[in-house]
Amino acid sequence: MHAMVMNKIGGPLEWTELPDRQPGPGEIRIKVAACGVCRTDLHVLDGELPAEHVPIIPGHEIVGRVEALGAGVSNLRIGERVGVPWLGHTCGVCRYCVEQRENLCDRPLFTGYTRDGGFATAVIADARFAFPLGEAGDDVALAPLLCAGLIGWRSLVIAGKAQRVGLYGFGAAAHIVAQVARWQGRSVFAFTRPGDEATQAFARELGATWAGGSDELPPEPLDAAIIYATVGDLVPVALKAVRKGGRVVCAGIHMSDIPSFQYQTLWEERELVSVANLTRQDGLDFLALAPEIGIVTHTTAYPLRQANEALEDLRAGRFEGAAVLVP
Repeated sequence: MHAMVMNKIGGPLEWTELPDRQPGPGEIRIKVAACGVCRTDLHVLDGELPAEHVPIIPGHEIVGRVEALGAGVSNLRIGERVGVPWLGHTCGVCRYCVEQRENLCDRPLFTGYTRDGGFATAVIADARFAFPLGEAGDDVALAPLLCAGLIGWRSLVIAGKAQRVGLYGFGAAAHIVAQVARWQGRSVFAFTRPGDEATQAFARELGATWAGGSDELPPEPLDAAIIYATVGDLVPVALKAVRKGGRVVCAGIHMSDIPSFQYQTLWEERELVSVANLTRQDGLDFLALAPEIGIVTHTTAYPLRQANEALEDLRAGRFEGAAVLVP
């Protein structure tokens, strides 16, 4: 097998030939067909998440086909197309797992961070955390659903029954969530970098009621706002944009420091909450609905060897939607 390996924090990924790996008990080996490139991969590469395991193969939006089964695997079959998300393993016995909140597990493993991921021609995965994808849809188009889609879905659920939803940072997750929210009959307000007229036009093409810069207030108060951008300065901005009793959801795994703000900004029962990872039930719920919603992912495909280029293009915002690596 071949992989793009992170051998040191902050360094470029390196094209590496590795021995073929065999799945252990409860595991499967997947031949990777496509793997999305996520903002979290940049956080891992830049050391903004604690360096748990280096060297590591990044990538956690994996689409591929099962090519080997470990002992005890009976829920999947050889040749079946599956998707592997960020949450790659949970202990099953801590209080959070027992309470059906496995996204908060005390001893988790994360794909592409604490266990090798999908920037490779093959990957070993916990069979319990591989979602059957069926045969409908293109591999590249499906890949962003495995993280951008899933974390977007969870953040929208946590936003509650909000009718007017603001999305701060209109990238891979927001361009999927906008479609889900519109399908649900909600109004979407998109916030981009100030002056980014191209992305604002993209948001309007996807059905946004309004699109503008993050330095602007929406034309009417929001019921909820979801922050996908990793900019802590946006927290008080979003709180000022929501109505009394409104909710602000921080959807990233990492964010720059949140500046101090007056209590008045939070007062009147506004809420500030965060999203952590996802559960398998989130995946089952969202992936079952995705075909009905008719989600169209906007993707830019890169050969696996060009993973570094894809990451830098993501960092610089050189494409709309999501980047996807293809072995």
